Amino acid sequence: MSFDLWLTFVAAATALLMIPGPTVLLVLSYALSKGRGVAVASAAGVALGDFTAMTASLLGLGALVMTSAMLFSVLKWIGAAYLLWMGWKLFRSAPSTGLQAMTAASTVTPKGVFTHAAAVTTLNPKSIAFFVAFVPQFLRTEAPLGPQFAILIATFVTLAALNALAYALLADRLRAWVGRPRVITGLTRTGGLTLMGMGLATAALRRPS
Repeated sequence: MSFDLWLTFVAAATALLMIPGPTVLLVLSYALSKGRGVAVASAAGVALGDFTAMTASLLGLGALVMTSAMLFSVLKWIGAAYLLWMGWKLFRSAPSTGLQAMTAASTVTPKGVFTHAAAVTTLNPKSIAFFVAFVPQFLRTEAPLGPQFAILIATFVTLAALNALAYALLADRLRAWVGRPRVITGLTRTGGLTLMGMGLATAALRRPS
């Protein structure tokens, strides 16, 4: 994998991870209610969830990417449509009441936060859509897929953990600001627009050669 292609993947992955979907909202809610004490646990759970979802998705994608240009095009258009739909759905789902009501029970433990974050992240359709629809654009079929998968998975999981940790620590410091309805609504709508933009970018990409 070339360095330029890897940097492009880093930029795309970072844009996806910053979108306040289910995983980010979960991390924010724990950070706002429990403080920075659960930040590491939530980041570790997110990393495990993304590792599980991405590994499973790429193992199934490997054979498909190698099959034919026609199947690749079908996957690309389905993926682009799905990303656009998810972006529109996220845009319309922007909460109007903020995150003040999202509190965690007093019995919440770091282990429980880790487990919950891992489960939510693994089943997050936004991430699965990215893995299935967008990641194949960064694969080179003339090279062994195993090393490419390893690089992409390690990169994404590291970025996901750092992103979750940053959100948790930032929310702990800026509780009042992050919890405002206008702020979380703006973040969510911006995330929806970004996801739709990724859908358009997917539709414009060509099969790697």
